[in-house]
Amino acid sequence: MIEGAIRSGKTDGRVATRFPPEPNGYLHIGHSKSIWLNFSLAEEFGGTCNLRFDDTNPEKEDVEFENAIKEDVEWLGYKWTNLYYASDYYDKFYECAVDLIKQGKAYVCELTPEETREYRGKLGEPGKDSPYRNRSVEENLQLFEKMKNGDFAEGKAILRAKIDMASPNMNMRDSAIYRVKKLKHHRTGDKWCIYPMYDFSHCISDALEGITNSLCTLEFEDHRPLYDWFLDQLQHLVGNQHPQQREFAKLKLTYNIVGKRDLRKMVEEKYVSGWDDPRLPTLRALRRRGVSPRAIKGLSEQIGVTKKESVIDMSTFESIIRDDLNTHAHRAMCVLDPIKLTISNWETGKTELLEAPFHPNNESMGHRSLKFSNTVYIEREDFMEVPVEGYRRLIPGGEVRLRYAYIVKCDEVIKDSNGNITELKCSYDPETRSGTGTSTKKVSGVIHWVAKGDCEKCEVRVYDRLFSAEFPGREHDGDFIKDLNPNSLQVFKDALVEGAIASTKPEVQYQFERHGYFVSDRNDCKPGALVFNRVVTLKDGWKK
Repeated sequence: MIEGAIRSGKTDGRVATRFPPEPNGYLHIGHSKSIWLNFSLAEEFGGTCNLRFDDTNPEKEDVEFENAIKEDVEWLGYKWTNLYYASDYYDKFYECAVDLIKQGKAYVCELTPEETREYRGKLGEPGKDSPYRNRSVEENLQLFEKMKNGDFAEGKAILRAKIDMASPNMNMRDSAIYRVKKLKHHRTGDKWCIYPMYDFSHCISDALEGITNSLCTLEFEDHRPLYDWFLDQLQHLVGNQHPQQREFAKLKLTYNIVGKRDLRKMVEEKYVSGWDDPRLPTLRALRRRGVSPRAIKGLSEQIGVTKKESVIDMSTFESIIRDDLNTHAHRAMCVLDPIKLTISNWETGKTELLEAPFHPNNESMGHRSLKFSNTVYIEREDFMEVPVEGYRRLIPGGEVRLRYAYIVKCDEVIKDSNGNITELKCSYDPETRSGTGTSTKKVSGVIHWVAKGDCEKCEVRVYDRLFSAEFPGREHDGDFIKDLNPNSLQVFKDALVEGAIASTKPEVQYQFERHGYFVSDRNDCKPGALVFNRVVTLKDGWKK
């Protein structure tokens, strides 16, 4: 479409797009596709992309959301050409509305909302003309001025376009242009008590900014004739450049909800800790979860642009995240549920430095030193006193390799008075140090560890999918709360991480070997109080 317009000379070779969110909530994964598409096309064709806040509904809009949206777009790596607000054009919108009245193409209607729905008709049936449809131009100008001056209560009068009440497209049946809203706007204050409808303001904003391509999601496909109609009637006021609206399918993921009302319910009723709870699909939540902008862009690139609505399996996104982290994340060892392991035949006071790569396939990431001594900590689940069939980790009298270190054998199990295991007494084989090639001994299990004196206590939050159903609420008449995953968060407050990353900064990604990919929490992680969030598992554990 864009290439064709350039070849035909329709846009003088220009490409100008925009990302136009309403500042009434936080951006989510669904918005990322629109951001990617608008900014990437502008970049590809050497054009421009504006960020415009469509702030025409003061009821729920706030500067808090504006700032969050700007931060999220910048985090994704995009830079807008210009920053605009629909409210910048309020005077122009009003001028355009008055002009439509003077053309005889708009009128003030005093039907109640219920009557308006009745007169509008149904699909396959024509609507009925409003009894106020044939008011004179002079009377409509006077009534619209009264609306502007606050003489009408909310819901008592609207300005409607005079188009065709028999149109098969419901959007063309005398669509609303202005409604009364006696609310203070966060940018214009109390200047206005009437506010334009989105269908009216959006196309005018596009035209005033010289947008060539108005890209939006599929639910606006039926609105395109109205978009074009307004611009055709107002060409003398908004310019000859007629933006071309085209639609694309939304990005939808299984095991997620993205509706603003539903997300707000989750936050306000404390099912999650806030808008950046790492289990939510908001961009700030994904950032806190440890998902990179690369992975988010990668999802849009992989699914592409289509006109067919579809739902992408969450495992597809997780696979993209996993591939990205596998390339970029540093390796480290972390023990979530520690159990003490003492090596009885290790020389007292001896410490040995072992070396391990930060990434097995990327030497440029360097190496870290591990201090090995007679006392280390392993995962409690890596020892089983009465092993089940197929268990290949440490058992009484059995041997395993401590990763990057030595093979150890469990000689004795120490328990407290309640029968809980508190310590494992082991012996090591000094000829089996990793990387020396001096021993041919083989064992079936390799487990991770951290050494006493070279580890740091930390909190590890193991996040999983927020919902246990592919389509939350589908089986419960829309009640998605019934599909909440009770195991979506598990917290380990006494975990131990190796000393090499004890001074980590927030938002650093790691692969905790054998556990998965993690990130240092951007809000809570600080020196002496480390907090890590699980981004994704090493393997897809949700496959059917």
